[in-house]
Amino acid sequence: MPSRFERYALLLTLPAGVVVLALYAYPILQVLSLSLTEGKGALYNYTYLFHSRAVAKVVRTTASVGIYTTAITLVIAYAIAFGMIHMKEGQRRVAMLLVLIPFWISVLVRAFAWITILRSQGILNGALMGMGVLSQPLELVYNRLGVTIGMVHYMVPFAVLLIYANLTDIDRRVIQAARSLGARPMTVFLKVWLPMSAAGIGVASLFVMVFTLGFLVTPALLGGGKTLMIAEYISVQISTTRRWDLATSLSTALLIVVAVLIAIALRSPAMRSAFGGARK
Repeated sequence: MPSRFERYALLLTLPAGVVVLALYAYPILQVLSLSLTEGKGALYNYTYLFHSRAVAKVVRTTASVGIYTTAITLVIAYAIAFGMIHMKEGQRRVAMLLVLIPFWISVLVRAFAWITILRSQGILNGALMGMGVLSQPLELVYNRLGVTIGMVHYMVPFAVLLIYANLTDIDRRVIQAARSLGARPMTVFLKVWLPMSAAGIGVASLFVMVFTLGFLVTPALLGGGKTLMIAEYISVQISTTRRWDLATSLSTALLIVVAVLIAIALRSPAMRSAFGGARK
């Protein structure tokens, strides 16, 4: 039987629960309902997703950009997080501040900043051509590369925090034991650090991949309409072509894919532990 404190705690969560149901769960149920009733009906709406070449191309583009973004983000984030846990306290605070600063900058501002840097007459191409490295500017934006760069930049701080939290939970006595037995730094990293941080890498991978599936602003600006991802495609179907049947069925399918990915990840005990928080 719950204690009085637990009952009060439960009551405190009720307002937030009502707000979540009203602002999040209800709209999702509305989307699901529209996907079953709009257009020619549920069967046609969902079978169309498997026969449409346009949808298949958008799904391939989204998966490709998502995989590249996740892989590059993890490498960069792991290097930063690994460096941070070996820094002195003062250095670590400065590094953490630098990691957190992007959270205070709008995604729109960041996307325009990348356009300024990567465009043909931008800072990077201008510098390389000025030094004589290039004779023609590189196409770094308004394509898949530009989208990937922008999304990696957006996701790295999230991944750093997740991996950093996992690395700080690793028992340093294990590292000291490996060193005392004569293991070289690279061996310690490959045989101790990397396996023991696998759960953190898994959580960060899942988080980044799921997040990339729903990117809208960054692909729209840095892709220049040439790299169409699922979120932008859904937005076009709602605001331009008015095909609510396609938009809602694709949204529901995307939601199911995300739920399946999370369910598969939670089958791993290490991932369940990472999601639930490490116990010291």
